[in-house]
Amino acid sequence: MSVPRKQHRICPIKWNCTWRNKVREKKIQPGTKRRYRRNPGGRKNFLPWILLAPSLLGVGIFTLIPFIDVFRRSFQKAVGTGFVGLENYRTVIENQAFRLAAGNTGKFLLICLPLLLGLSLFVALLLERLGRKGNLLKSGFLLPMAVPAASVVLFWQLFFDREGILNHILEIFHIQGPDYMNSSGAFGVLVAVYIWKNLGYDMILWLSGLLGIPESLYEAARIDGAGEVQCFWFITRPLLVQTAFLTGTLSLVNAFKVFREAWMIAGNYPHDSIYMLQNLFNNWFTKLDMQKMTAGAVMLAAVLGIFLILCQKAEERWKQ
Repeated sequence: MSVPRKQHRICPIKWNCTWRNKVREKKIQPGTKRRYRRNPGGRKNFLPWILLAPSLLGVGIFTLIPFIDVFRRSFQKAVGTGFVGLENYRTVIENQAFRLAAGNTGKFLLICLPLLLGLSLFVALLLERLGRKGNLLKSGFLLPMAVPAASVVLFWQLFFDREGILNHILEIFHIQGPDYMNSSGAFGVLVAVYIWKNLGYDMILWLSGLLGIPESLYEAARIDGAGEVQCFWFITRPLLVQTAFLTGTLSLVNAFKVFREAWMIAGNYPHDSIYMLQNLFNNWFTKLDMQKMTAGAVMLAAVLGIFLILCQKAEERWKQ
């Protein structure tokens, strides 16, 4: 005998339903302390640290020590000279090329990251619904990750060149296409390259989070009368927060790797709209302008470090 519909109405404020309680229990409880695994004698087990020692030693030699040296050099005027304080940082901040590159990089991140995360989540939700029927589509979205960078650049050059495929298509409709790579349209090309290259990678990360959500939660919610929007908002969204932080962090890291494609398309001195920090650092390195390069690298590392710390704090606050 069916139960009247009104007895299963969902209130978006009260969390009294069984499936909602399960969602809350699914979150990691705060205040849990990690403990070292002890051997029968009561001593700490240092075997994991012994196994990690070679890797940690390599990270220290090839990453930590060079960064400390870069930090030291950022306060020196040139090789072998004395301490100059914050003079190098002031020079970098007043540099017009640095301001242009920093502005373009910030604009690129603000546009690309939300767009990529939203599109990849939408595709992951769609493929999760399709199940095995979507395996071919998954391969299609992952294909750009397997294509060499040189082939990718050749394709985009053929497509967006002044005499490229896109402008030939526009000529059919009597539309004069611009020179995309030598105009402000180059920024849109770079955004398209980044999303096309990383959409499949983020999709896999979202799918891993979606597959970790028990199907019983959705079944219980649908029995209580929840629709698709309510299932997403009250079940999928809260249980994907950790995946969202991970995906966002890796997408941020991959955003700085787009320089390879941009450099192969436009060279050392591209249009002003796609002149990024990586272009600037590469030019400083070519000119051996060490004081500017080290100061700029320290500033960039500080900004990224603060951003990642804030993300970690936000994730911990969400868990509580």
